[in-house]
Order: sequence, then C-alpha cells, then structure tokens
Amino acid sequence: MPRKSRKPTPRPQQGARLRALRKAAKLSQAELAALVGEQQPAISFWERSDKPPRSDVLAKMAKALGVTIEDILGEHAAAPSPPPLADLPGPAGQVQKAFEEVRKLPRRQQQKVVEFVFAFVNEYKRKAS
Repeated sequence: MPRKSRKPTPRPQQGARLRALRKAAKLSQAELAALVGEQQPAISFWERSDKPPRSDVLAKMAKALGVTIEDILGEHAAAPSPPPLADLPGPAGQVQKAFEEVRKLPRRQQQKVVEFVFAFVNEYKRKAS
C-alpha cells in the first residue's frame, strides 16, 4: 500500500496574510490568542484557512497586530491609502519614524517605551497647565 504524501499544501491567501501579520508583530499564535481572548487553535485555524476571523475578533486582532481590519482582510486595493506620516517633514514624520522602529522591538520593550512616552507627555501637560 503506497504511503500518503506528506507534502504541505499551500496556505490559503487569507491565512497566509494573517500569519505574515502575526509574524511581523513578533507574536506567537498563543500570544495573539491571549491578546484577543481566543484559544490558540482558533488562531491556527484562521492561519490555515481562507476564512477570516469572526467579526467580533477582527477589531481586537487588528489592534493587537498594530494593523487595520482592512490589512487583515486584504482589502487595500479598493481604496488608496494616504501618504505615510514618515514621509512628512518635521516632528510628525520623525515621531512616526521613531514609532516604526519601536514596533520592531519585542512586545515587552514596546510596552516600556509606550509607558515612558505617556509618562513624559502627562508630565508635560501637567507643567503646561
């Protein structure tokens, strides 16, 4: 009796996009699942299928991954996006570039940077008033 081929089947486009977004955010399936209030097998299922996450999970997932719902669903071809802030001159572009670099850090280090920035901003507001 011949053996079944164990050749992996290609990942559906929807699942591949979700997996790529998760990897770009440097999250494991278990970490993403915890952030969106789901079980890890649900994340695995969505990454292996052409079915998008349920609507009640999409917004949480987009926030956890630092992307839009349209990024997850792959609907960017429908509407052109505005130029990135990083291309703008001055402080807005510099802040955007800085946070793009922060986004490359591990999640815990990102959280420390965010805490520092909020503390700094709150102190500035306190002194200004």
